[in-house]
Amino acid sequence: MNIEKYKKGEKILIKGNEAMAEGAVRAGCRFFGGYPITPQNEVPEYLSWRLFEAGGTFIQAESEVAAINMLYGAAACGTRSMTSSSGCGISLKQEGISYIASAELPIFYANVIRGGPGLGNIAPCQGDYFQATRGGGHGDYRVIVLAPGSVNEMGNFPKLAYDLADKYRNPAMILADGLLGQMMEPMAFDFDWVNIDKLPPKDYTMTGCKGRERRIINTLLMDINVLERHNWHLFEKYEQIKANEVRFEERYTDDADIIIVAFGTSARIAVDAITKAREQGIKVGLLRPITLWPFPEKIVAELAERVGKILVVEMNIGQLVEDVKMFANGKSEIYFYGRPGGVVPTGEEVLDAIKRALKSRNVKLGEINHLNKL
Repeated sequence: MNIEKYKKGEKILIKGNEAMAEGAVRAGCRFFGGYPITPQNEVPEYLSWRLFEAGGTFIQAESEVAAINMLYGAAACGTRSMTSSSGCGISLKQEGISYIASAELPIFYANVIRGGPGLGNIAPCQGDYFQATRGGGHGDYRVIVLAPGSVNEMGNFPKLAYDLADKYRNPAMILADGLLGQMMEPMAFDFDWVNIDKLPPKDYTMTGCKGRERRIINTLLMDINVLERHNWHLFEKYEQIKANEVRFEERYTDDADIIIVAFGTSARIAVDAITKAREQGIKVGLLRPITLWPFPEKIVAELAERVGKILVVEMNIGQLVEDVKMFANGKSEIYFYGRPGGVVPTGEEVLDAIKRALKSRNVKLGEINHLNKL
């Protein structure tokens, strides 16, 4: 049996969800526990047979709650583990994610976003930004959030997610809208097959205590002083992540009169609008956050200091724009163009938003100017 399905650098045509699933196996995933929900169903479908080939275990759990707690157990035993869902399924997993973050266990999970709130619909959306970047569950905790912008990144980010999760003993996730999950395009894996037997040892896992002191993984800390110390310990770790792991992409920002900030599919659409704008002599740049948390706050602050206008484009009613507003800190005019509910904006719509933002006058700094309402 050929466990390594594709060679490093080999061009393949594959759907985003399947690329992410294959990337996870290639990066060492050997346990998946999940539950079906559109538009991520190709992930468990693919892993239901692929993990078996790689010597791993796939379980379709009885619920999202069960699935995330299975990951708690698998990660506690040192296994690279994965789950995936869409927004409402991730909501059900949030209690378990909080447990895992408190227990300082590394897991990788993915949210392929559908339209919401509520059950919403199965169309692509970006309405789960707050859910992902604010922890989402209870207590003081954070998860590392990677936002791919292509099928290529869908396939290669699982390796990065696992490496960051292991490095910081913290959950890491991919936040992708349904369009990226469902679209098919060429990609190539940029990393070799991970030999799980050669991963660094984890001195905190449950491997049987014969011949050593027992280990305990527990998040119930009834002594308030002990829990406070634990929270400050987690805070210090999050500060290290913020200092070391910010990732973003810049395009045409050196001479721009207006900057678009967008992630995922919205950033792809923004690139089309920027191309059209520059053909018309309009100087537009792009900032694409790749880590939604930690957020690229310093580059936003720098751009706000030297560019008069920032336009945030999202497939929601305004979530990323709140972070841009916060870190721009009143130094630049902030505009927002959003399409919620599964409606995908076009490059022409974004180009029109660019032109309207450039024409706007008498705008108060520190406010969000909703171009949808103009």
